[in-house]
Amino acid sequence: MENFWNDLLDQVSAYYQSIVALMPKLVLGIIIILVFWYLSSLFKRWSGKWLRLRMDDPLLAVFLSRLVKATFLTIGLLAFLQVVGLGKAAGSLLAGAGISAFVIGFAFKDIGENFLAGILMAFKRPFRIGDVIESGDIKGTIIGLSLRDTQVKTFDGKDVYIPNGMILKNPIINYTIDGFLRQEFDIGLDYGSDISQAIKVILGTLAKVPGILQKEKAPSVLISELGSSSLNLKAYYWLDTFDHNVSGLEVKNQAVERTLLALDAAGFNLPGTIIEIKNYNGQGLKVNG
Repeated sequence: MENFWNDLLDQVSAYYQSIVALMPKLVLGIIIILVFWYLSSLFKRWSGKWLRLRMDDPLLAVFLSRLVKATFLTIGLLAFLQVVGLGKAAGSLLAGAGISAFVIGFAFKDIGENFLAGILMAFKRPFRIGDVIESGDIKGTIIGLSLRDTQVKTFDGKDVYIPNGMILKNPIINYTIDGFLRQEFDIGLDYGSDISQAIKVILGTLAKVPGILQKEKAPSVLISELGSSSLNLKAYYWLDTFDHNVSGLEVKNQAVERTLLALDAAGFNLPGTIIEIKNYNGQGLKVNG
C-alpha cells in the first residue's frame, strides 16, 4: 500500500513539474490567441466596410468579412498549438479537416457549387437588384441575391429561385444594366400612302409620350416589311431603366394608342388582312348563306 501512495505522489509531482514547465508557453499561447482575436475583429470591420462599397449584395459582404475573421482565428489557434508543443496535433487537425472537407464537398457537390458560384459572383455580378434579366425560359426582375441562389420576380408574379451555379454556366440577358431599353411596335399602311408624312406623324406622336427618351436615344421609324395587303413600318423608341417611375408596358400602350389616333386623324388608312380569291375554271362560286 505504501508503494501505491509513493507511485501516486511521484505521478502528481511529475504532472506538477510538467505544468510548471508549460506555464510560460501557455501564457505566450494565450497572448497569441488574444492578439489574433483582436486582429480578426479589426480586419473583419475593415473588410466589411471595403466590401460593402464594392458590391451590391450586403449578405455576401458580411459573409466574406466573417470568413476573414475565421481565417485569422484559425491561424491563431494553429500558432497556439505550435507554441505549447502540440504541433503534431495541429498537423493532425489540418489533415482531418482536409479529409472532412473532401467528404462533405463530395456529398454536397451541388450545394458547394452554388456556394462557390455565389462567392465568385460577389465580385463580378452580371446584374444588380432591380435589373430585368432573362435566363433560359425565365424572365423577370432581380429582387434578391444570396450565397446559394438568385431570386427573380417574373412579370406574371412568380418568384423563381435560380441556383447560382446555373447562372454561371448559362448565358444571361440583362435588359437594364446600362440604363437603356429599346421597345418597338409595328404599323401597317395602305400601299400608295405618303410614307414620309406617316413617319413624321409617328415621330411627332412619340415625342409627346411621357417616358420615351428624345435626346440620349431618339425614336426612329423604318420600313420593315412589304406585306401582302399593307406596307409595314416599325417604330423604335428607348426607355430609361433607371427611372423606376416609368412602366415599359404603360409607355408602349400609350405610344401605340396615340400613334393610331394620330394616323387616323391625318387621314391614313390602316388596312386589315386582305384575302384574294381567284376563279380559274370560269365557273361561278357558290356561297352558302
